[in-house]
Amino acid sequence: MKNFILLLFFSYSVISFSQSVQSKILTKSEITERDLDGGKFPIFRAYEYQDKGGVYELILSENQKVISPKDTLNTRIEAICYLNDHGGYIEKWKINDLVESAEVEETTIWFWTKYCSTQDLDDDGYVDPVIVYGTKTDDDNLRRIKIITIYKGKKYAIRAVECDLDYCRSFKKDKNWNLLPQKIKIHIDQLLAKIRKEQHILLKDG
Repeated sequence: MKNFILLLFFSYSVISFSQSVQSKILTKSEITERDLDGGKFPIFRAYEYQDKGGVYELILSENQKVISPKDTLNTRIEAICYLNDHGGYIEKWKINDLVESAEVEETTIWFWTKYCSTQDLDDDGYVDPVIVYGTKTDDDNLRRIKIITIYKGKKYAIRAVECDLDYCRSFKKDKNWNLLPQKIKIHIDQLLAKIRKEQHILLKDG
């Protein structure tokens, strides 16, 4: 009987450990050690996380266009997630965007890393990265905000446009948004509330 109890405890421990995830922000030296800094844009932030699928490197890069010796603006950004495959890297997904000038000219685009995360949001043993970035106009007003959740390798996006006038403000979720687990949707709703409160923005349709 005692052996049976020990076996049950060992089995439970293995299952619990197998579903745990680990995540950290990489230092500059760790980025160099992992040979991750050879991309087309400078790395603004890099994460390493481990889940049931393996070890992943998530790179957030901004092109840092030089405006003056003391000032830079980003006109392009790129996020790439790699699976660490025995020292080599397999690209799993990528996000690209750039400033727009269709209606209101944008001057910079950047990753909003204080709202980005690499967590297991639905407790299934796999990390569900959340990538948040925004744009500003030449008068330093927020223009576009984009929140992208990666779930099982697929992207689920929220696209918002901030504007003082109702007609030019928008807030749209992808058509497949409701396919996300409820726990993830609740997390994103809480994140939206946090961004609204901290940044004093509406994030809603006109």
